[in-house]
Amino acid sequence: MISFIVPAHNEQACLGRTLQAIHESARAVGQPYEVIVVNDASTDATPDIALQNGARVVSVNHRQIAATRNSGARAALGERFFFVDADTTINPDAVASALRYMDKGAVGGGGPTWVGKDEAVPLYLRLFGFLFVYGPKLVGFTGGAFMFCTREAFQATGGFNERLYWSEEGAFALALKREGWFAVLWKPVLTSGRRLRKTSTLQLMAGGVRMIFSPVKMVTQRASVEKIWYDSNRTDDDKMPNSLGARISNGIALLILADLFTGFVWGFVPWSLTPRASLLGEFRFINTIFLCHVGMVLWLPALVLFANLLRQKRCTGLPQTLAVIAFCLWNAWGATLGVISYWIRFGFWIAHFFTA
Repeated sequence: MISFIVPAHNEQACLGRTLQAIHESARAVGQPYEVIVVNDASTDATPDIALQNGARVVSVNHRQIAATRNSGARAALGERFFFVDADTTINPDAVASALRYMDKGAVGGGGPTWVGKDEAVPLYLRLFGFLFVYGPKLVGFTGGAFMFCTREAFQATGGFNERLYWSEEGAFALALKREGWFAVLWKPVLTSGRRLRKTSTLQLMAGGVRMIFSPVKMVTQRASVEKIWYDSNRTDDDKMPNSLGARISNGIALLILADLFTGFVWGFVPWSLTPRASLLGEFRFINTIFLCHVGMVLWLPALVLFANLLRQKRCTGLPQTLAVIAFCLWNAWGATLGVISYWIRFGFWIAHFFTA
C-alpha cells in the first residue's frame, strides 16, 4: 500500500485540489493507497474538506511541520510514504516514476516543484525558474513539497527532525542519502506560489545573513521563520503584492540574479577584453567583488555534504555528490582568494590615502 501524507494548517483554499490530484495519480498507477491529512490546529474548514475528499484525518496540535509529517507517518499503514504539501498538486508521471525508483532499490527521493502558468509570481522567478526545475536533478538533492521513501528508510532515519522549524526536509533528504540511493525525479510537480509572492527579497536576504552567521538558531527557533513558514493568515494568498516596497524588493532580486548569471558568463571572457579603465571593466570588477563575497557561502554546503558523505552506510550516488562538493570547494576557494586580495588592496589604499 502507498500512504500519501498531507500536513495541513488552514488549507481550505488549496486542499481540495491537492487531494483530487492525489486520487487521480494513485488510481493511474493502480496500487492500493490511502490518503492521510494531518490537520495541525486548523481554524478553518480544512478537516471537513479532507473528509469530503476521501482522506483520513489525523488531528494534532504541533504547529511544526516536521512533527506534523511524523504524526502522519506514524498513522500510515502503507509500506511506501509520499509526503505532499497541502498546496501542491502531484501528477501520475511523478508518482509512477517514484515507485519505479523504489522498485529498483531507492530508499527515497523527491521531485522538483514549480508554480503553474496561471500563478502570479515575481518576474525574476519566472526568468530563472529553470534553476528550480533542473537544479535538483543536477545536484542530486531536493526536498520540500513532494518527497517519498520506504517505511523501512523512514524508520531507519527517525523521520523528520523535530528540532527543526525550517529546512527539516533538507535534513531528511540528507538522512535518506546516508541510508542508500536518493532518487531525484525529472518530472516536476506544481505547488502554490503564495510564499514566493508574500516573501520579500529583504526577508530572504536577512534570512540568508542569519543563516550564515547563526545557522543553528535559524533552523531551530520558531521565531526566526515565523513570518515565512508559520503564518496562519491566508488572506490575499492568491494576490501579488503591488506596493512600492514590493516592486523595489522584486527589482533588487532581479538585479541580484542577473548579476549572478552574468558573473558566470564573465568567467569565459578574458580580462584583457575588458580593461579596468573602461566602463565595462569597472562594472566587471564590481561584479566580481560582489560575487566573490557571495561565493564564500559555498563553503557551507561543501562541508555539510562532505560530513554527510562520511556517514553514508552505502556507497550510492558518490560520483554526483563528489562532483557537487568539488564544484562548491573550487568556487568557494576562488571566491575566498578574491575576497582576501580585494581587502588587502583596499587596506593599502586606505593606508595610502591617510599617509599621502
